[in-house]
This record gives sequence, C-alpha cells and structure tokens, in this order.
Amino acid sequence: MIDSAAALIFDMDGTLLDTEPLYTEATQRVLDAYGVTFTIELKQQTMGGDSRAGAQTVINHFELPLTPEEYLKKRETHLLHLFPDAPEIPGAADFVRSYAGKIPIGVATSSHKYLYDLKMQHRDWNVFDLIICGDDVRLERGKPEPDIFLLCAADLGVAPEDCVAFEDSRNGLLAAKAAGMRVIAIDSPYVKPGALDEADRTISHYNELTDASAL
Repeated sequence: MIDSAAALIFDMDGTLLDTEPLYTEATQRVLDAYGVTFTIELKQQTMGGDSRAGAQTVINHFELPLTPEEYLKKRETHLLHLFPDAPEIPGAADFVRSYAGKIPIGVATSSHKYLYDLKMQHRDWNVFDLIICGDDVRLERGKPEPDIFLLCAADLGVAPEDCVAFEDSRNGLLAAKAAGMRVIAIDSPYVKPGALDEADRTISHYNELTDASAL
C-alpha cells in the first residue's frame, strides 16, 4: 500500500509520539481539584479531535465550573512539563527517516503549532516537508471533518486519494477517510474495540512495516 503512495501524512499524538498517557495524566491533575476521575470511556470520546470540543465534553460530563479556555489553560500548565520527553511510538523515527526526501511527508495534527514545536523541535527526525496544525487560520473544522487532511494534501501538491495517512484515533481515521485517503491505523489501548476497523491496515508499531511484504 505504501509503495503506491504519492505522499505520507502523519497525525502526531499517539501516532508519532506516545503522548496519550501524558494527556491523561495532565487531565487528571486538573480534575483532582474537583474530586472526579478521568475514565478511559471519557478519554475515548475526546481523542483525536478538536481540543476545544474535547474540553467541552469533559466540562459537560462533570458539570465543571470552567470554560473550555480555562480548562485547557489549566491542563496545559501540566502538559508543558511533560511533552518534551514524550517517547516515540516504536519505530516511528526510523520509518520517517526512511521516506524523507523520497516522497513528500507531512503532519496533520490537531495540536497547536507551539505545542508541536515543544514536542518535536528537538528531535533529529523532525524532517517533514509540511506541518499543518490545529490552529492554522485556514482550518474551519477539526477532525473528524476532513479539512486538515485536505489542506495538507493540497499544500503538498498531491491528490488526497494518492496519500496514505497514519492515525491512532477514531476521529482521525474518520477525517482521513472522509478526505479520500487510505489509512494505516496505529493500534491504541485507548480506543474502543472496533473503532479502527475502517482502516486499510492496523499495526501495533512501525517495525511491522519494514519488510517488503508489508508495503
């Protein structure tokens, strides 16, 4: 599947970096002040989509006396300390390096640009041709709408149907599929069983894609 792709487009959180446990930890630190617990079921509802929409989901669920902006600011205080040391998804760095300079490779992440930089700027495999973040002024809708993938493909100069996208969440998978892309899903312990079934292929880590038969 990859050998016929004109471009590769990656989500970041949970797809390139194993940041989902960090989001869980930071969220729980915020919720500790209200005596409530961030469950896996609630996390599954918020993964991979627009950050403000996810914040509103948590606020509504617990009836918190916060605006989405206030909630995100509190959470970010903790995330800023956690992000720089986020581990990579196994095999991600070598896989990205293996395609850099051969075909266009891009990132389509719901994270804001300054958070992308915090997570990725110090890594020697941050070699992407294009990075589209969730605060790009041209985006009107977040995942699961296809806008960010369509924008990334357009900026790379490649037709969406000729791209392979890498995602780890239901929202991200739906967004890439709605854009007309083939999708390789990185299996995640945070998604519901069957949530990634529409992917063209599901893998546990990038080392599964290193042999010729996998491509």
